[in-house]
Amino acid sequence: MKLPSHFYERLALGAPEPVRELPVRPERSVHFFPPHLERVRAKVPALAAQVDVLCGNLEDAIPADAKEAARAGLIEVVNNTDLGGTALWVRVNALNSPWFLDDLTEVVTGIGDRLDVVMIPKVEGPWDIHFVDQLLALLEARAGLTRPILVHALLETAQGVKNVDDIAVASPRMHGMSLGPADLAASRGMKTTRVGGGHPFYGVLADDPDETGRRAFAQQDLWHYTIARMVDACLSAGIRPFYGPFGDIADLEACEAQFRNAFLMGCVGAWTLHPNQIAIAKRVFSPAVDEVLFAKRIMEGMPDGTGTVMLDGKMQDDATWKQAKVIVDLAQLVAKRDSELAAAYGF
Repeated sequence: MKLPSHFYERLALGAPEPVRELPVRPERSVHFFPPHLERVRAKVPALAAQVDVLCGNLEDAIPADAKEAARAGLIEVVNNTDLGGTALWVRVNALNSPWFLDDLTEVVTGIGDRLDVVMIPKVEGPWDIHFVDQLLALLEARAGLTRPILVHALLETAQGVKNVDDIAVASPRMHGMSLGPADLAASRGMKTTRVGGGHPFYGVLADDPDETGRRAFAQQDLWHYTIARMVDACLSAGIRPFYGPFGDIADLEACEAQFRNAFLMGCVGAWTLHPNQIAIAKRVFSPAVDEVLFAKRIMEGMPDGTGTVMLDGKMQDDATWKQAKVIVDLAQLVAKRDSELAAAYGF
């Protein structure tokens, strides 16, 4: 076990110092794109203007014979595109795959100074994060990077969910976690082929029939338990939980319902697999206008962040001022990317 006094030590000579606090930035929509396709790479500048995070996908949905092309395409498009304020993530192949080592080595060497987060699939326990942590430090030192690349774990196996608390605190690089429902369903032996969302046969039946003699059936959420575990692990460790993919691209109503459930449970963003999901994620995961306006009142009533102030019959102090500042800071970042919300927030 690594001693607490060693937690923030550099893992390689010349590597950047580990972060002690995650950057505050909007991450409402994490939009995936397959970089092996030239027609998709051509759309990256336009996509960057619409989303908070662009994620080059090198793993699932990329054919085996296109893995190298996807890696090369990602490096090429990033080096030739101004992403503005949009964060750049990459989902590499699994640690036990024949592509992982080249994924990490070539991407860090090729675009390391542009890369914010590396997504690691099928994380089983803290040992996976420790391995990536050490390897990234060595690659950062070789590439001369001045800031560390963060790590995002994908919960896609039963063992990963079992070890979620230890994964969350495995490294100062930990950025957050995402639910990977398809692989997790297979790992658990769940009887569903859906990618996220509910299932019409998973629900509860009312004890008593209605006036027609039928017993009402209410569909339940297959992923409620897992999301709750992930949110608790992430928030207690100071990192960020995300809802993963919603696979039914055509069902926008169900997509919004799932995103909304995840938001209410504490998730800060969701993956978007198609442009028609982007607006949903941005709408659902933006700070609520009334919360932002109230947070601004707290900060105005306590300009230096000390003392107390009564607002609407409730006492606010330095602790709530800190909470308000987080909301206002996030709203200001969102406002820079959304003119309508900027007006509603009063910025």
